[in-house]
Amino acid sequence: MRKLVFILFLSGFSVGLFSQTKQIENLQKQRQALQQEIVTTNKLFLDVKKQTTTILQRIQLINKQINSRKELIDVQRSEIQALDKETTRLQGEIARLDKELEKKKEGYAKAVSGMLNSNRAQNKLFFVLSGKSLGESLRRMQYLKDYSEWRKKQAEEIKTQNAALTAKKDALAKAKSDKEAALSALQTEQSKLVNEEKTRQSEMAEAKGKQQELQKTLQDKRQMASKLNAQIEKLIAEEVARQEREAEARRRAEEAERKRIAEARKAEAERKKQEQLAAEKNKKSTSKTQPTKKEEPEVAPKETPKEDVYVASAETFNLSKNFVANKGRLPMPVTGASTIISNFGVNRSSEWNVSTNSNGIDIQAQRGADVRSIFDGEVSKVFSFPGSNNCVIVRHGDYYTFYANMLDLYVKQGDKVKTGQALGKIFTDPDTGIANMHFQLWQKTTKLDPKPWLKR
Repeated sequence: MRKLVFILFLSGFSVGLFSQTKQIENLQKQRQALQQEIVTTNKLFLDVKKQTTTILQRIQLINKQINSRKELIDVQRSEIQALDKETTRLQGEIARLDKELEKKKEGYAKAVSGMLNSNRAQNKLFFVLSGKSLGESLRRMQYLKDYSEWRKKQAEEIKTQNAALTAKKDALAKAKSDKEAALSALQTEQSKLVNEEKTRQSEMAEAKGKQQELQKTLQDKRQMASKLNAQIEKLIAEEVARQEREAEARRRAEEAERKRIAEARKAEAERKKQEQLAAEKNKKSTSKTQPTKKEEPEVAPKETPKEDVYVASAETFNLSKNFVANKGRLPMPVTGASTIISNFGVNRSSEWNVSTNSNGIDIQAQRGADVRSIFDGEVSKVFSFPGSNNCVIVRHGDYYTFYANMLDLYVKQGDKVKTGQALGKIFTDPDTGIANMHFQLWQKTTKLDPKPWLKR
């Protein structure tokens, strides 16, 4: 019973240990991802030239920088708390192992001392032979053998316990070192946050002097975004309707093929039946003359349905299935460093009292970056739109992705594309240095938030 309780305790302890370690690892990964995002955003912020027309973009980026920094600080605080718990746990483990090791050493020392005092260690043979009977001598021999094995086992356990104690002390030292590093990093991030808040205040002060001009710019962008959204919705709806018409045509063709095959089989069965009846009739005939053999009518060779009737629907199904399976792992639709500066849905600007509704996300990238397909598919539309330059729609089965603001195109309508394949070069404003693209994701005519689908 005691053994069972010990096993259950050890099992629960191991689960708790794994959970605590996993939490620290996850927090460290979050911290690294946020630090990389801050580095990327800062690089893009510095790329944007300081002009009146870029104030909005600079404020967008500095706001994102501040939000990421605050999130990073929260993660660092959680990491410090987790390291505190780990330190306390390790200290408890070390105390327990120390106590157990001391007990083992005491027990081992007493056993060795008892053996030496009885002189059995030097007179093992005499101890065995001095038994009153053969059976007792054999029992004494087995006793000495068992005792020797016990001593070896105890010595090995003491070595193992010593090694475990050393490992725990090393882990404790590392946990303390990690905590000190995390505290130092936290102070650094808090200092950077103060500086970024000052930068934001400076940008906002400059922007307030041009508030009317900036509000008009935002309103113009909102109108252009609405027109673009309407155009995309129309094109997607047309494409979905075309695909549905083709699917219906394929369904009818498949049905007609199945019907033709069924009728051909029925006609073949009827022909064989008539031949069998004619043969039976000839057998019963009493005529002495040998009947002339009738020529068998030629039967058209049996046809099988054409495979390409089913290919398109199967391909659509597989693409859709694979696309869904890769949710959260799809690449960003642009090469190099990039950051999302505008989210899906309603984006409200509290500073300018203007809101925009976006069917997708806006991404700022590096100058000269390539816009790329996030999954295997087929280019279904290529067109131009004022303010968004060249645009491309790629179909992935029942899913569609939209890419806007390309200067040079590398693909045309009908091209098959692979995951990560470049569609065109992002447009970079030569005056401001801004390289933005707009990206949307649709499931047939239902717009989706692309952010959860992308690996960041």
